[in-house]
Amino acid sequence: YCSFVFSRLIFGTLYPAYYSYKAVKSKDIKEYVKWMMYWIIFALFTTAETFTDIFLCWFPFYYELKIAFVAWLLSPYTKGSSLLYRKFVHPTLSSKEKEIDDCLIQAKDRSYDALVHFGKRGLNVAATAAVMAASKGQGALSERLRSFSMQDLSTIRGDSSSTVPPSVTVRTSSKQSHPKPSRSASEGTGSSGKC
Repeated sequence: YCSFVFSRLIFGTLYPAYYSYKAVKSKDIKEYVKWMMYWIIFALFTTAETFTDIFLCWFPFYYELKIAFVAWLLSPYTKGSSLLYRKFVHPTLSSKEKEIDDCLIQAKDRSYDALVHFGKRGLNVAATAAVMAASKGQGALSERLRSFSMQDLSTIRGDSSSTVPPSVTVRTSSKQSHPKPSRSASEGTGSSGKC
């Protein structure tokens, strides 16, 4: 499979692209037509290949046959791309050209209408969100931030009460309920505590 991808990249895409460039540079009408026919056939081949790869990849020598087909399309001796174009593609597209053009115009109109419709809906949603944000104002934002900060403080308080030893909480509560002893009394107990 990897050799097929590499061969197709070199021979099916890069080689024709280079010679298409040379045709554009030289402005040779015959070369223009030749390479345009190739690219049309190659585009159809790539489209068909997307589906055939799903169903026929198990077929023996499937990838080798695809390489041979691309070589046949490119060969100046077989002129495969111009043969397929003149025998099948040109007559089919000529007979169906009006219908294809109508379908493309309808698809373009529908896609444009869908784009406009979704664009309007998106603008309406954005405008509604902007009006709601403006109507709530800065007070709602500060209230929201305050509620977050109060919630954070309450969780910290809840955590600290479980981690702090009970003796510390008792001391803090006793400090709040009893007045502070005088300096001389604290010095006396301090000196007796040392002995």
